[in-house]
Amino acid sequence: MTVPNVLLSGIVGSTAYGLARPGSDIDRLGLFAAPTEELHGLRRPKESHVSTAPDRTLHEAAKWCRLALGGNPTAMELVWLPDDLYEVRTPLGDELIAIRTAFLSAKRVRDAYLGYATQQFRRLEARGDGSFRADTRKRTAKHARHLKRLCGQGLELYTTGRLTIRVENPEEYHAFGERVAAEPSAALPLLRHYEAAFDAGPTALPDEPAEAPVEAWLRRVRAHFCTEAVCSAVGA
Repeated sequence: MTVPNVLLSGIVGSTAYGLARPGSDIDRLGLFAAPTEELHGLRRPKESHVSTAPDRTLHEAAKWCRLALGGNPTAMELVWLPDDLYEVRTPLGDELIAIRTAFLSAKRVRDAYLGYATQQFRRLEARGDGSFRADTRKRTAKHARHLKRLCGQGLELYTTGRLTIRVENPEEYHAFGERVAAEPSAALPLLRHYEAAFDAGPTALPDEPAEAPVEAWLRRVRAHFCTEAVCSAVGA
């Protein structure tokens, strides 16, 4: 998959979290800028490009901003990666990293991270008593690890305004996944613990995200990828 104007891209998922094991997929996430000219026509350009082998997702800049402003955990991690995990990093990508806290707001972060974690728990709960096939147990353990990670990262972001991508003790996450694979209800106490922790707070985040710097950044992106003829016509 060849997508022009990639502004920022890096390795995410289990490799980024430090949870990868032999055979784990390597996931990549990034954002790109559609040529500004294409935004003025009857049909909007494609907003996301997803490929497998390799696993890669690229969102158009405006879509990524909307996802991040909504607190989407997957989108959010792109601007908090350790430096060594970035594969494409342009000046406009660096500008985006510099304003990453502008996307944050207390309610949206809480709702998004706890919401995703709750979705993971519902998937676990639907699988019953753990007496299922080996491949299903493997997926269950993976979902349990994600539940634990989402809770921990979400609470850190909510209470400190910072997001640490790599988990401190990967084996603890793997052990939790195996326990939950054997008994899915074992995930419930952890989920309840984090719900109470979010309620207890306090939060370091504002009530609403700061959309002005996000809007300014997106306008710089549009100006950068605007041909002279189109920019002149728009400005006329």
